[in-house]
Amino acid sequence: MPHIIEQNPKILSGQPVIRNTRIPVARVLALIGMGYTLPKLKRELPDLNKLTKKDLADIFFHYSQLASK
Repeated sequence: MPHIIEQNPKILSGQPVIRNTRIPVARVLALIGMGYTLPKLKRELPDLNKLTKKDLADIFFHYSQLASK
């Protein structure tokens, strides 16, 4: 699992979230699927102000690997 994602049973019942936030990875992926760019994501969700393109690439790669299994 990439460093940017964390799972903790005490945070959102263990859903994968962006590290140090309560923002589910699924929400970020859904917004990107709706055409959000990184700057727009950061405006919409200010807690993601440190999110980078590399972080997004790591998330996409991780989930693409899970989907191919």
